Amino acid sequence: MAVLVPCYNEAVTIGKVVDDFRRVMPEAAIYVYDNNSTDGTAQIAREHGALVRTESRQGKGNVVRSMFREVEADFYVMVDGDDTYPAESAPDLVAPLAAGEADMTVGDRLSNGSYGEENDRAFHGFGNDLVRWLIKLIYGFAFEDVMTGYRAFTRPFVKTMPVMSSGFQIETEISIHAVDKRWRVIDVPIDYRDRPEGSESKLSTFTDGAKVLAAIASLFKDCRPMAFFGWLALLLVLIGLVAGVPVVAEFWATGLVERLPTAVLAVAFVLCGALSFTAGLILDTVAKNSRKQWELEVYRVYRR
Repeated sequence: MAVLVPCYNEAVTIGKVVDDFRRVMPEAAIYVYDNNSTDGTAQIAREHGALVRTESRQGKGNVVRSMFREVEADFYVMVDGDDTYPAESAPDLVAPLAAGEADMTVGDRLSNGSYGEENDRAFHGFGNDLVRWLIKLIYGFAFEDVMTGYRAFTRPFVKTMPVMSSGFQIETEISIHAVDKRWRVIDVPIDYRDRPEGSESKLSTFTDGAKVLAAIASLFKDCRPMAFFGWLALLLVLIGLVAGVPVVAEFWATGLVERLPTAVLAVAFVLCGALSFTAGLILDTVAKNSRKQWELEVYRVYRR
């Protein structure tokens, strides 16, 4: 069992987080990955008995990539170092994994209302709801809380998770990976508490929110290229028809094409739509082959 704690300037809270998890899960190894903190976070974590490692590349995604690569365990609990998630919920997160009922469990802050009561940061709730809605629209799976930093994983999940994000998009990437690869996911309601006084969030609502939306679009393109390029093709063809139908009607009535630039534009849109559809077909084949290779890698991880 391993507890993974990504940290950046969490000196106010990291000692308590390490102590709480050592008390609740005494059998677990607690790894604190320090991401260039300047406030003594690493030293405090070390003094409280954590195994401290350093990730010099800035960003939570980079930290998670290193944690997943380097730490070996049967089960993993990942939690933020800001003391907003109770250690007492960790056994509830691990239980479905140990019982073989899930591959990833998600610490759900929303269903019991604790996040809404404690969180005072504007637009965070709206952003979470928007990401949840987009994932449900694209993948058909409804997460209760997609942006939570409190999760637990099995070893096969961690060792076959290709982390591509560098920053706070990592939670969205993990969620989409789990749904796209058909891992078993269970939401586990947890209590949430806001950061204590003196502890500041590193999340930028609008900047990081824009990165999350861009990550969703990029992963949609990579994981479901036929749907992505198919919808794009339909949009382009519809624009071409809207521009071209009046030109065709005018030609049938007069035998002349007086709006030549409009006609050329309409043809261009339709051709681009056809190219988009063709690209979707080709990339869909590539994605299916990639998924087959990933499935084989999962088999190898299970045999180890």
